[in-house]
Amino acid sequence: MASTTGHEITVNGTPCALDGTDPSTTTLDWLRDRGLTGAKEGCAEGECGACSIMVARPDGAEGTQWTAINACLVPVAALDGQEVVTSEGLGRPDALHPVQREMAVRGGSQCGYCTPGFICSMAAEYYRAGRCATSPGADAAGDGDRPPSPDASHNGDRPAASDREAREHQDAAHEHGPNGFDLHALSGNLCRCTGYRPIRDAAYALGEPASDDPFAARLSTEPPAASATRMDGSTGTYARPGDLAEALALLGEHPDAVLVAGSTDWGVEVNIRGARTPFAIGIDRLPELRTLEIGEDSVEIGAALSLSEVERGLGGRIPLLHQMFPQFASRLIRNGATIGGNLGTGSPIGDTPPALLALEAVVVLASPDGEREVPLADYFTGYRQTVKRPDELIRAVRIPLPLSEVTAFHKIAKRRFDDISSVAVGFALDLRDGVVVKARIGLGGVAATPIRAFATEAALEGRPWSTDVVREAADVMRAEGTPMDDHRASAAYRSATLGTALRKLHAETATPQEVGA
Repeated sequence: MASTTGHEITVNGTPCALDGTDPSTTTLDWLRDRGLTGAKEGCAEGECGACSIMVARPDGAEGTQWTAINACLVPVAALDGQEVVTSEGLGRPDALHPVQREMAVRGGSQCGYCTPGFICSMAAEYYRAGRCATSPGADAAGDGDRPPSPDASHNGDRPAASDREAREHQDAAHEHGPNGFDLHALSGNLCRCTGYRPIRDAAYALGEPASDDPFAARLSTEPPAASATRMDGSTGTYARPGDLAEALALLGEHPDAVLVAGSTDWGVEVNIRGARTPFAIGIDRLPELRTLEIGEDSVEIGAALSLSEVERGLGGRIPLLHQMFPQFASRLIRNGATIGGNLGTGSPIGDTPPALLALEAVVVLASPDGEREVPLADYFTGYRQTVKRPDELIRAVRIPLPLSEVTAFHKIAKRRFDDISSVAVGFALDLRDGVVVKARIGLGGVAATPIRAFATEAALEGRPWSTDVVREAADVMRAEGTPMDDHRASAAYRSATLGTALRKLHAETATPQEVGA
């Protein structure tokens, strides 16, 4: 393990020492203490984006990708040895960055509080590889490099699937500019002043980076390596081991340690509830947890890959996940959040468990004694409780192949994006000659844990995919789980949405013959 001194972060091209910094300090507070006050605290939960900064991350090959993250959530210790750019580092008043210039001349900044966060999120998208090469919104007849529709390759000639693909293409046209700019890059940034139109106009006015742009040139070289780190302070210790074996050894020594990956959950606990831990283990850069293997029999996703990295790596190969990703919080959160973290918290309202339950995913748990595999349906044991032992961590999630023919992810929330679900449903069905031969349905938000809708699956399997059967199964599905009343939804509403979700799936996937059957 590395020593407790000699830590530093390169900020806007200048090495800055971390020595003497308490490991519980957030990156946002650390930056502001050094006079870099462009990044601001708005919500302290990763929902407003006022704290957005850019970090140099691997692009999946041998280069760098500028990635926007919430500085309010990430402990500064997690960025030891890394490279950070804030809004101040992008440009100066007498030499504005192209993003800053377009925001200024198009009225994208009024009170200015949110502007630096928007600038960093926009700049990360500005430098996204291939952004200008294709544009789903530029030509209504062309798909560019947009991943395949979630159902396009899994429903044959079903007319409803084509209708859904057309709707998704239309949505993509509204959410992508003629310059390829993806507005989802700004889904985690909020502004109360402008109404967003001038911000969108600024984003859509951006061209290609200039040939002498230093941030564009940085993309062709490797990002900083994730070195082992240990920082001690008055509130505890943050340790980033060099490999999985070292992480498991630390976990054995500190069984109550908090495992930190993207910190999108733990960061909220630190900011809102004042939580502290005697020992935190950073696992986000462990190479053994950052694999993505696509084989003939399964797809294995490393637990420490960010959701954005998984989304890019899969490229639409798992349609159910492809449909879920845009609905999972915001791009800023997905740039840090991991599947391992989403499952590790044991939350009943996480978005990945319902989808993974429908996909019959298996959790791969690692310990000093080796690995064991647990079907996700058997993983949750109670509210925020799982079968994972204190000496174990999630190494990967494995999804068996082949995939079901009909899949869908339905999220019921108060906002379309960047919101916590009231109810989430993952569907995976196999149909043969109009008959449901296999049904797997995962539910979130209707019980103390994510659950499989076993009764509904049984009500569907071996029966026609018809309106009458679906109506009967929808009645069964409404009774699944033990929903409760809370500030997001009433129990009655949650139950009603379950039945509606199944009927909606049928309406979107059934042929005219099946509808009339």
